[in-house]
Amino acid sequence: MLAMKRAIFALGFASVLSGCGGSQNAEVSGTVTYEDKLIENGSIVFLSPDGKGPTTGGMIENGKYAVQNVPVGRYKIQIKVAKETAKMKMYDDPKAEWVQKAGAEMLPPKYSDENATELNFEVKSGKNEKNFSLTK
Repeated sequence: MLAMKRAIFALGFASVLSGCGGSQNAEVSGTVTYEDKLIENGSIVFLSPDGKGPTTGGMIENGKYAVQNVPVGRYKIQIKVAKETAKMKMYDDPKAEWVQKAGAEMLPPKYSDENATELNFEVKSGKNEKNFSLTK
């Protein structure tokens, strides 16, 4: 009787594990340059090619990015970098600090537009490294 209970438990546990296998997540990291210069601040997004699957992303800081929990699969990649157009003060006070005002997109649509991006990458299980060297 004990052997039968163990067999049933083992079969049940194996079926739970096999159900989890379809949703593997991975880590993707790397560097991003534009015209051979590191991107100081920006964002990277992993877009489902058909627009129906998962989307995930993260920040680019000092040319580096690391995105956790990216489901395994093929993605279109969108990279956005705002170009500073002006500075302004947050408050109308001479002592207020200057803050950056978001500006126009610095990168061409072939990288920054989710519908026009030419970038893609296949995420595999485990740790992935993908560097992007962008040009005009």
